[in-house]
Amino acid sequence: MNRKILSPSLLAADFARLAEEVAGVEKAGAEYLHLDVMDGTFVPSISFGIPVIQSLRKVSGMFFDVHLMIQDPDRYLEEFAAAADQITVHAEACRHLDRTMQKIHSLGKKAGVALNPATPLSAIEWIAGDVDMILLMSVNPGFGGQKYIPYVTGKIASLRAFLESRGLSADIQVDGGVTLENAPEVLAAGANVLVAGSAVFKGDAAANTRAFLELMR
Repeated sequence: MNRKILSPSLLAADFARLAEEVAGVEKAGAEYLHLDVMDGTFVPSISFGIPVIQSLRKVSGMFFDVHLMIQDPDRYLEEFAAAADQITVHAEACRHLDRTMQKIHSLGKKAGVALNPATPLSAIEWIAGDVDMILLMSVNPGFGGQKYIPYVTGKIASLRAFLESRGLSADIQVDGGVTLENAPEVLAAGANVLVAGSAVFKGDAAANTRAFLELMR
């Protein structure tokens, strides 16, 4: 089974103290940082973009897990690759998904593909062997603080079974409404990378990070 990883979502952090917030979770033991880029087209909200990520890159050694919730992400892959360690795009937002995965890898980065809650796993069946991570959205993307959609648990289990049947080792990441209360269920279903926003950054982010890491051990 793949190593279990916490990826705190910057979307829930205090934007007036971003560098401090990042340093806090990094010091508490989080290795990954999840960076949600929203364009106001593919999803309703606009979050932040390349300049913010590049600025944080200068002050953090974390693994930058960049999630592009944007239409036609191929336009910006080179710019994001300058600061990202992994770039995840949505299957629903790409015209030629295989080509996009190839492009990300050619830039020397890990490549991930995300699926919205209602998008079937068949959308990535034929490229599953060419991706480093599959992100299952457990809320409809666009806003933080939403509640976990229960049927996604079954989708996680189906994806894990599919990957194992093919002998594939891609990480399964789950993003949306993940809390300390439902994390055991999500992990048991087969996920190994948990994105947590409000559950980390609302309150004592360092203590919340340590609680997740302890649970995931």
